[in-house]
Amino acid sequence: MFIAAVTAGLCLSLLTATGSAMAGKITGTGGLNAGGLAQVTSLSCGSPGNCGAGGYYTDGSGHRQAFVVSEVKGTWDAAIQVPGTGQLNAGGSAEVASVSCPSAGSCAAGGFYHDASGQQQAFVVSEVKGRWRRAIEVPGTATLNAGGGAQVSSVSCASAGNCAAGGHYTQAPSHPLARGPQQAFVVSQVNGTWGMAIQVPGTAALNVGGSANVESVSCGSAGNCGAAGFYQASSGLDPFVVSEADGAWRAAKVVPGLAALNTGGYAELWSVSCGSARDCTAGGFYRHGAFQQGLVVSEVRGKWGAAKRVPGLAKLNAGGFTQVQPVSCASAAYCGAGGFYSDSAHAQHAFVASQVNGAWGAAKEAPGTEALNTGGLAVVISLSCASPGNCGASGYYTIYAGEALQQRAFVLSEVHGRWVPARELRGVTLTTAGPAEATSLSCASAGNCGAGGYYTDSSGHEQAFVASQVNGHWHQAIGVPGL
Repeated sequence: MFIAAVTAGLCLSLLTATGSAMAGKITGTGGLNAGGLAQVTSLSCGSPGNCGAGGYYTDGSGHRQAFVVSEVKGTWDAAIQVPGTGQLNAGGSAEVASVSCPSAGSCAAGGFYHDASGQQQAFVVSEVKGRWRRAIEVPGTATLNAGGGAQVSSVSCASAGNCAAGGHYTQAPSHPLARGPQQAFVVSQVNGTWGMAIQVPGTAALNVGGSANVESVSCGSAGNCGAAGFYQASSGLDPFVVSEADGAWRAAKVVPGLAALNTGGYAELWSVSCGSARDCTAGGFYRHGAFQQGLVVSEVRGKWGAAKRVPGLAKLNAGGFTQVQPVSCASAAYCGAGGFYSDSAHAQHAFVASQVNGAWGAAKEAPGTEALNTGGLAVVISLSCASPGNCGASGYYTIYAGEALQQRAFVLSEVHGRWVPARELRGVTLTTAGPAEATSLSCASAGNCGAGGYYTDSSGHEQAFVASQVNGHWHQAIGVPGL
């Protein structure tokens, strides 16, 4: 599987009562992450200064636990274990995969845990009026997930208590030594109550190879969402798109126009974003012969159009290995996209592209990363557009320090339609050869964004961080309080 994107958002304050930043070093209170392995996987802001984030940490027994953390009026509270997962996660491996906050103090998150039998189960959890409630197993998956392999991959909320989520579950195997087929599911929350998960309509007939998943969900308004994922066809791996209209999930569709492009028999959609109800855009990749190429496909007024190559990306992609990872739409027909491509020397570079009034401009190397990425490995992992022409993006690049290849986090911004050069995210400069990565980014308004991810401390431990952009200026990252 290729590098996965995790798309969501965060708006932060720089300094809090429980964490501080010093030049060149991240500090936090410490506490939960006794095992030295933690990461922010997803972040989201309901309004500036009011956000939620989630991820995982490792406790003193070496078990992976799921956490959430909230920002209230510019101050981050201490991270907490997701309420209820202490009992659910008897198998000792849990994680928040996705967070969505439609308004201040109102969020939803989803992920997975392992039960006492070691089976992987999907959970959802809600924040209501600033308080995180107890996590629950996704309703309906107890029956669907007879094979014991389920998780929520993506959550999106159009308004408080009105959300959708998607992921996968595993059916019972045909015999004890076999693994059951993996199927894609969606589930909707209406007025604060989660309904029953269902197999994505139409995928039962499509998924003849027994491997399917919802990779990304986005809601343009309550009851009107889009989702994208993949299924195993007889000829290879193919992507699908599916729409929820007025609260009802329609049948999944094979991506129109993709068959002519995807001669290599392998394609996926990583990300979908709906700028308004029934107006969505998804991005991913396909294979044309031995070359992997980036694609986008859009839904306009409820109808999915034909898949298209990202203009200019084929020319950049002389090495034949590229994909669109994050997509974000500020409104219908105004979106941004990012990912990576490889040059003729097979070095990997980060790119960005913008859609204006429904037309995609030419992809280009993310400005500033050409100078930063001396190690030849860079990617845009997360991207968020607050308004047309005003977006933010984050990811990582590499440099050589002596003989060692070091991975560092970067952020960059689009301002009034122009991408400003990327810069290393201050405060996460590596003190060891271990990696750092800005895995998630969101912009509540133009020039006011947040980012989160992980870095490697001087002891070689993986720690979680958050950082903020205020009025166009990125401040230094801080450790997640309480971790």
